[in-house]
Amino acid sequence: MMCYNYSVDTKIRNYLGLALIAGVAVLGYAAIVFTSAYNRAVEPYNVPSFSVTAEGEVLAKPDVAKFDFSVITEGGKDIANLQETNTKKVNGAIAFLKENGVEEKDIKTTGYNIEPRYQYYGCTDGACPPADIVGYTIRQTIEVKVRDFGKTSNILSGVVGKGANSVSQLSFEVDDPTELQNQARAKAIAKAKSKAEAVAEAGGFKLGRLLVVEEYESQPPIIYGRDGYGGGGVGGDLEVMTPPTIEPGSEEIKVTVSLRYEID
Repeated sequence: MMCYNYSVDTKIRNYLGLALIAGVAVLGYAAIVFTSAYNRAVEPYNVPSFSVTAEGEVLAKPDVAKFDFSVITEGGKDIANLQETNTKKVNGAIAFLKENGVEEKDIKTTGYNIEPRYQYYGCTDGACPPADIVGYTIRQTIEVKVRDFGKTSNILSGVVGKGANSVSQLSFEVDDPTELQNQARAKAIAKAKSKAEAVAEAGGFKLGRLLVVEEYESQPPIIYGRDGYGGGGVGGDLEVMTPPTIEPGSEEIKVTVSLRYEID
């Protein structure tokens, strides 16, 4: 006859019950944590809220003038000769820039193109002969930053004298606007907070938590002109023009922020 130790069995069942309860509790806690985290993630769009927008701006004095110049050379089918001619003029213009205080880091080649030029023929009796390549055009473009504004005019006319036959995209900019953007951002947030407080007071409710912050930056450069300075056709040297009078003016660094607040 077999005897069972009911006391031991009871203890085992109790332990299993406690373990099951603990497991359920852990799962329940995990579900609560997950739900809470999820609610926090979507809460900004599920709670009563309103948003305000404000712009902050700082008036800045540009510290760099930037422009592009191109040397465009047209000729026949001897590409090597065209390249040599084009390169000689570009190198002469770059040497002139360096002689006038422009640092190497502020001179950058932004384009080098070789394009064929075609001779097209009319169609006769429905037959259209293919176009012939009659020559090539080489265009090399250089971007320049000038930090001494007193030299800007002479440099613009000087590169033309060295063979550049297209000068364009002159603008005055702040080379590193980070600190100015920070100042504009602080102004924008202060304005937005003040506007939110005014809205809450006028609406008869309390301002709750700040839920969302969105930012939009705007930094348009001050443009002097986009048309080619020097004009003229391609191929030959252009007559050196009288240097224009150029004023850098000022630049507005703007940051726009949108703040969304909970209605308490």
